[in-house]
Amino acid sequence: MSTDRYVSPLSERYASKEMQYIFSPDKKFRTWRKLWIALAETEKELGLPITQEQIDELKSHQDDINYDVAKAREKEVRHDVMAHVYAYGCQCPKAKGIIHLGATSCYVGDNTDIIVMTEALKLVRRKLVNVLSELASFADKYKNQPTLAFTHFQPAQPTTVGKRATLWMQEFCLDLEDLNHVISSMKLLGSKGTTGTQASFLELFDGDREKIDRIDPMIAEKMGFSQCYPVSGQTYSRKVDTRVLNVLAGIAASAHKMSNDIRLLQHLKEVEEPFEKSQIGSSAMAYKRNPMRSERIASLSRYVIVDALNPAITSATQWFERTLDDSANKRLSIPEGFLAIDGILDLCLNVVDGLVVYPKVIEKHLMAELPFMATENIMMDAVKAGGDRQELHERIRELSMEAGRNVKENGRENNLLELIAADPAFGLSLEDLKKTMEPSRYVGRAPEQVEAFLSQVAGPILEEYRDLLGEKAEINV
Repeated sequence: MSTDRYVSPLSERYASKEMQYIFSPDKKFRTWRKLWIALAETEKELGLPITQEQIDELKSHQDDINYDVAKAREKEVRHDVMAHVYAYGCQCPKAKGIIHLGATSCYVGDNTDIIVMTEALKLVRRKLVNVLSELASFADKYKNQPTLAFTHFQPAQPTTVGKRATLWMQEFCLDLEDLNHVISSMKLLGSKGTTGTQASFLELFDGDREKIDRIDPMIAEKMGFSQCYPVSGQTYSRKVDTRVLNVLAGIAASAHKMSNDIRLLQHLKEVEEPFEKSQIGSSAMAYKRNPMRSERIASLSRYVIVDALNPAITSATQWFERTLDDSANKRLSIPEGFLAIDGILDLCLNVVDGLVVYPKVIEKHLMAELPFMATENIMMDAVKAGGDRQELHERIRELSMEAGRNVKENGRENNLLELIAADPAFGLSLEDLKKTMEPSRYVGRAPEQVEAFLSQVAGPILEEYRDLLGEKAEINV
C-alpha cells in the first residue's frame, strides 16, 4: 500500500479484486486492442485491402501491451488513444497503417465503456442473486418465529422474523428486474465517426452504403453484443450512464433499508450481525458489539445514491454531437459507483450469511406487548360468555391505559392481564387469559406469505441463476 499519496478506500478497503480489474487500465487497453482487431477484420471482410497477415500480427500482440512505449508517447502527444495506436504499431509494423482506420477516439473509448459497464453489471447481478439466496435461506429458517413488528418504530401487530426478511428480498427482487432490463438493453456505439454520420466510411468504401450499413452489426457481433445504438453523435448518449447508475442507486437504497433494520434490531438485542472472536467493537468500551458492517453498508449506499446525480447532470449538459466535459466526471463517477456497490453487496452477503437471531429476547419483547394486542380476542371471548361488547370495549380501554402507565411511569411489568382477570365484567380467570398469549395466534398469514414468496417469487429467480450461486464474501476490514 502506498503511504505517501492518496489511495481510494474503494480499492484498499471495500471493492473486490474482480470488480477492480474490470475497471483497471489493463482491462481497458486490452479491450481497445480487441476493438481495433474487430474493426480491421470487419473492414477486411467488407473488401478493404487489409491482409490476413496484418490481422494475425494484430492478434499476436493483443495482450502483451507495451505500456512503457504508450506512456512515453502520450507524454509527447498528449493523447491517450493516439499514444496506444502508436505503441500497437511499434509491435505490429505490417499492420501499423490500418490500425484505427476510419475511427475516432470514441470508437475505442466509448465502446470499451459499454463493454466494461456491461461486464460490471453482470458481476453485480451475480452478487445480488447470492444475497437473495442467503436471505431466502434465512427467511425459510425463521418463517414461523413470531416477533414484534413496528410501525413508526412503535409496537404494532406481530409478524415473523422470516416475513420481515421477505420485505428486504422483495426490494432486491425489484432491483434485479431493473438490472436485467438495463443489461439486456446495453448496445455498443459501433463506429460512426466524428459526428456520428460515418462520413469517413463513405470515403473508405467509395460511397457503398450497403457495406457501411453492415459495419456496426459486424463489430457488435464480434464483441459479443446483439446490436449498436442506431444513431449517435460522436459518443453514445450519456443517458445510458444515467440508467446504469440509477440501477446501482436502487440496489444501494435497498441495502441501506435492510442495514437500518438490522442496526435497530441489534440495538434491541434481537438480531445481530456477525461478530468475530477477536473483533474490537469500541476503542473505549470493550464490551461493545457495534453493527459496523451494517453501518458501512449504509455509509457506502449513501455515496452510491448521491453518485447517481453525476451522470444525470452530465447527460443533461452535453452540447450537440460532442463535448468533453463528461470525460473527467465519467472517469470518477462510473468506476466508483460500481466499486462501491460491489463492496456493499459483499457486505450484505457477509452480514446475512452470519446473522444471529436471539429467540428468547424476541419472545421477551413480544410478550411485554402482546397483552395489548390480544385485547380484541379477549373482548370477543368475554362477549361469548355473555358480556356487552360496548361496555367491555370501554373497560379494556381504561385498563390498557392503567397498564400503560404502570409500564411507562413506574417501570413495572405489563400487568394488563392481571387487571382484566380482577375485573368481574369479563368473567375470565388469569389462567384463561394466559392461554390467549400464544404469539403464533397473532402473526396472521406471515408464515404462509413467506412460503408463497419463496416458492413463487424467489424460487424461480434462484433456479434461473443457479449457476451463479455459492458465492461467499471476504471482508477486508
